[in-house]
Amino acid sequence: MKAPPLTVRDLGRADYAETLALQHALVAERKAGAIPDTLILVEHPPVITLGRRKDAPAHVLTPGPTPVVQVERGGDVTWHGPGQLVGYPIVMLAEPERDVHRVLRRLEEAFIALCAREFPTIHAFSRAGHTGVWARPAASPSGAEKKIVSLGIAISGWVTFHGFALNVDCDLDEFTRIQPCGLEARVMGSLASLGAALPPRAELAARVAEHVAVALERTLV
Repeated sequence: MKAPPLTVRDLGRADYAETLALQHALVAERKAGAIPDTLILVEHPPVITLGRRKDAPAHVLTPGPTPVVQVERGGDVTWHGPGQLVGYPIVMLAEPERDVHRVLRRLEEAFIALCAREFPTIHAFSRAGHTGVWARPAASPSGAEKKIVSLGIAISGWVTFHGFALNVDCDLDEFTRIQPCGLEARVMGSLASLGAALPPRAELAARVAEHVAVALERTLV
């Protein structure tokens, strides 16, 4: 069977609320068969989002001027802001794909493969019991492990939305406003903080889209 197409909409920098509204609109269009599977890529101004976990609000420590938004995705609290590449796959799941955990594991695989191919100076991996992707310098097997990708999705009518946040070169001090995913802020890292050589944003976005498409068994168009 031919892999379904996946189109990409790169919004550059866009407001979180506006992008959430766009997600809802695209989910409705995807359910109706009016559009193909679509990957939104975006960078947001600072925002804190709360997932569906009951204790998520307690993990917001000192938000200051950063807006706090309750959303439909699974998971806990996270921060989005400049220096992150955020992605929202609007994907219709076929019968064999209808497993939230499967989608999350596939997205983890996408970023592990991305790092292996594009950033050989770091080693990326998943951790049992923790959703997301962690990394350390490849030359330091015993080095500190840092979380570089946060994941949280929602599903409506078997169409996915919400998605992932890759820490590229963001200000990691912003995570001290929260307990990200219920963890201490010091566990958070970025490609830059781990010493990766960063390509231009457009090139990185293209590589991320390629790996997400492969992991979700879609054909990038």
